[in-house]
Amino acid sequence: MKPDTIVLIHGFWVTPRSWEQWTAHYQAKGFRVLAPAYPGFEAEVEALNADPTPIERLTVPAIISSLEKLIDGLDGPPILMGHSAGGVFTQILLDHGYGACGVAMNSAPTEGVAGVPLSQVKATFPVLKNPANRHKAVGFTYDQWRYAFTNTFPEDQAKATYERYHVPASGHVFWGSALANIHPGHADSYVDYHNDDRAPLLFIAGENDHLMPPKIQRSNAKHYKSNTVTEIVEYPGRSHLMPAQDGWEEVADHALEWALGHS
Repeated sequence: MKPDTIVLIHGFWVTPRSWEQWTAHYQAKGFRVLAPAYPGFEAEVEALNADPTPIERLTVPAIISSLEKLIDGLDGPPILMGHSAGGVFTQILLDHGYGACGVAMNSAPTEGVAGVPLSQVKATFPVLKNPANRHKAVGFTYDQWRYAFTNTFPEDQAKATYERYHVPASGHVFWGSALANIHPGHADSYVDYHNDDRAPLLFIAGENDHLMPPKIQRSNAKHYKSNTVTEIVEYPGRSHLMPAQDGWEEVADHALEWALGHS
């Protein structure tokens, strides 16, 4: 049987609200759609901006544990789709044996993917410029959001997404992922690139993504040496916040079609 459930995993600087159009789109096609919040992120965007304490306390193991618990309660393996940091969590879940297949969109890199384009350095500088941010929830100004998330959006849409979706990100988690390749032992973003039991995985890259450019997606995909399906597709003219960009329906439909064909 084909999966009838889709789990949408959000990234940093946003909440499950960022999936609102995809959720409605897939529900209209008859799928059960779950867009879980990170632990402590159950509050609305406005509340998290007013009190970011839950963001400061966030850890990757807690995120993975909550997602695995959710999937364990389902009747069968779902389609997993993750955006940005959610793409990392999708890869980790697949490596742990969860999911019928996975789609990682503009994904952050898993451990060992070392390419750091200049655009990514500029996009992440607000977090990494100050070591004290390791213990804080760090937000973007609108100009920083514009560069990192919505650089090819019309100005009015870029401002609207900032007001509707933006929340601070965990400095602790982001610093940990940024330094994953120099930490001794395995970091929180570790996956086994030789896992032949992993479900199929599709990377979707946005051509003009400053935060997680296609170079990172291609490098991440090439790290997989298993015999399972690993593919990548690139969409021209797309920014990091691809789930909310004009033309998102094309991306959503391709992701679903690919997932159903490979699950």
